[in-house]
Amino acid sequence: MKKLALILFSLFTSLTFSQQIITGTVTDTSGSPIPFVNITEKGSDKGTITDDDGKYTIAVNENAILVFSFVGFQTQEITVGTTDKIDITLLEGEALNTIIVVGSRSPKRTATDTPVAVDIIDMQDIVTKSGKIEINELLQYSAPSFNANKQSGSDGADHIDPASLRGLGPDQTLVLINGKRRHSSSLINIFGTRGRGNSGTDLNTIPATSIKRIEILRDGAAAQYGSDAIAGVINIVLKDNIDKLSGSISYGAYNTNAKGDFPNGTPNTDGNRLDTENDGNRIADDKSFDGGSVKVTANYGVGIGEKGYVNFTTEYLSKNKTLRPGFDFRRGFGEAAIDGFNLFVNANVPLSEKTELYAFGGRNYRDTDAFAFTRNGGERVVTEIYPNGFTPRITSNIIDNSISAGVRTVTDNGWKIDLSNTWGKNNFHYFIEGTLNASLEENSPTEFDAGGHSLSQNTINLDFSKYYPKMAQGLNLAFGAEYRTENFVIFAGEEGSYATYDINGLAITDPATQTQPIDPDSGELRPGGSQGFPGYSPANEVDRSRSNLSLYADAELDITDVFLLAGAARFENYSDFGSTINGKLALRIKASDNINIRGSVSTGFRAPSLAQIYYNLRFTDFQGGIATETLLAPNNSQVTASFGIDRLKEETSLNASLGLTATLGDFSATVDGYYIDIKDRIVLTGTFEATEIDNVNEAQFFANGVDTETVGMDLVLSWKGNYDFGTLSALLAGNVNNMYITAVNTNLDTDIFFGKREQAFLLASAPRSKFALNLNYNTEKFNAGLGLTRFSDITLVDFVDTEDEYGAKITADLTLGYKLSDQLKLTIGGNNITNEYPDQQNDGETEAGGYWDSVQMGFGGAYYYARLDFSF
Repeated sequence: MKKLALILFSLFTSLTFSQQIITGTVTDTSGSPIPFVNITEKGSDKGTITDDDGKYTIAVNENAILVFSFVGFQTQEITVGTTDKIDITLLEGEALNTIIVVGSRSPKRTATDTPVAVDIIDMQDIVTKSGKIEINELLQYSAPSFNANKQSGSDGADHIDPASLRGLGPDQTLVLINGKRRHSSSLINIFGTRGRGNSGTDLNTIPATSIKRIEILRDGAAAQYGSDAIAGVINIVLKDNIDKLSGSISYGAYNTNAKGDFPNGTPNTDGNRLDTENDGNRIADDKSFDGGSVKVTANYGVGIGEKGYVNFTTEYLSKNKTLRPGFDFRRGFGEAAIDGFNLFVNANVPLSEKTELYAFGGRNYRDTDAFAFTRNGGERVVTEIYPNGFTPRITSNIIDNSISAGVRTVTDNGWKIDLSNTWGKNNFHYFIEGTLNASLEENSPTEFDAGGHSLSQNTINLDFSKYYPKMAQGLNLAFGAEYRTENFVIFAGEEGSYATYDINGLAITDPATQTQPIDPDSGELRPGGSQGFPGYSPANEVDRSRSNLSLYADAELDITDVFLLAGAARFENYSDFGSTINGKLALRIKASDNINIRGSVSTGFRAPSLAQIYYNLRFTDFQGGIATETLLAPNNSQVTASFGIDRLKEETSLNASLGLTATLGDFSATVDGYYIDIKDRIVLTGTFEATEIDNVNEAQFFANGVDTETVGMDLVLSWKGNYDFGTLSALLAGNVNNMYITAVNTNLDTDIFFGKREQAFLLASAPRSKFALNLNYNTEKFNAGLGLTRFSDITLVDFVDTEDEYGAKITADLTLGYKLSDQLKLTIGGNNITNEYPDQQNDGETEAGGYWDSVQMGFGGAYYYARLDFSF
């Protein structure tokens, strides 16, 4: 017995002394600890994970090799040797392996590891390798199902570009910054080929230089994030770097040589180019380039304590108008001019080892200038002021302010708590220039303050989450509450912008006793209000608010290493129309170490916006060059009810997706099919005859007008190879999207309520397919890139019910960059270098009054640029 005890003691002692106890901390490059890092002894089954503070302890054999791995970071191997303490810093991996914020509240999800489709876009990479100067442009050619482009002749939409995912409305995509809800624009789109009847978030108010990356969740997410997330979610992650000054100075311009067969004397062709420096229909000199754009950016961060920071970004943009061939009634067809200044701040201040205070926000100011439709003669023109007619200018001051602040902490038992308040306001103020009020005749001013609108939003969030690494293969629980208030305001302009005056120069208040001036040539009554855009009157003024309370819960469980199951539920209650409950289920199956199969099904909703409920205006609508006075009545008005239009209710949706992801060495792929069924979509109706209303010919309304189904597929294929002569990479991103109108919800005349023309605009919100191929070559000093984008054909319907066919087109972008030094890099290139244009339309009946509608490829032609990037 003594011999057996001695043998066992000797064996235990030998095993003990043949092992080492290793401790340490794992951090990222900023010094922040990384929890749940996998640490294994190579060639054995021994392993552990780091705790919430990134610390670990493991017993290993002598001369063991430790393997440190975690999603989003490069795997590292360390030989133990004789040391008993190993601290390690993990380096971030490629973009597809970046830990994401949107779509999953788990701390261990990557873009290829999620049960739903997420794009990760490295902004620094695409900004320095592209000549595109606004976020909408950058995303248009980077994300497969994102669509945005410039419009013309669309009043406010000339100044704020509508953008969307999967061809749905701009207001059906939710935008977050650092995971916090962003406020919408106060503008509601009335004209234009896209976004009619919708308000969206103005992404261009956020400086591209302030952005670290953009995460695009291409899946219905109302159950996770609330209203507006039917199409998906865009999350903008701000920069947090310190002790580095970076930025750029760039200049670019468009080629004015528009492709097409234009009759002699066509406006904005040689010899007949509208003068952008003077009012009236004056002719300027010919030019080879226009739309000259100067952009200056800077970003700098300062450290606070050991792990805190405050990061500043400023951005200045000045862009001139572009002018393209149009018709005599639309001499100013082209893109708006912009002068803008941006300031954004992102800060994080540690209060203790486990608690931090954070804040971010900024201010965007834009002064914009766009041409309206031309007034060539008749009762709208006063020849004493404009002998040859005039093209009014709609200018605006757009001010967008936002601030978000909160505190995050981790309790001793691992619960993460986040309390925040986010406030934002968009103010859109119209000033009409180069115009007149015809009822004042020769005494009219030529510019007016036309009033405007604003939207403010305040959101309070309280979020809880905890990750249980030992529950099956990992469980993440999250729940929280949100309280949001919104306020929509329409404010009146000066009297001359909206009033009609009598022959004595007094605003008409009693048509029975006051005489309206008459044009001596046409014999028609002189209309009131500022031409180009009539001002908002006191009768249009609105000041409406509402509140929303929501509660949510979601969970993600790695049942095994192979099978992930996720679920979410959300309750929302609106003060103005009631409550709704939505849910989501998603799964991911690892078919192999490198291939995942994923899918989801969810219900969703979108509440009608305050603007859709209360917006109203009387305006001059040009239909095929003929002016008509139109009333857009508020949804809650007696006028709207008298036409049989019901009160607005929420849109509801059913989303389903099924996809596959694969990572095979240097190659990765994601393929995701989707189905979106939306009931009671809010649309802007066609125009009804309304001559019984004073000074109005037609009326239109917002209504829950149609049901739609959308079926499509997103494809992203990427490859990257490192060679002695440099790095080669290729990315193919594509989207196939088919939308169908399954019902028009009305008892009224369908052809008027939402006829062939309005249906075509809705269905053409995105091309039926878009594929972008990007090829890049990089060395230490030099880079070159070629981007080819194919936009499929689309069909629109013009003012005389003729179908306008736009065939498929391919645009090519080229960029060449060279590092002049460690601090300076010069880039030159061109967008659409082959100067492609949409197919020409010749009947003068397009929505915008030019030879092209505002289709997705744009109508600006070739753009050439040079940029100097600096980093110190």
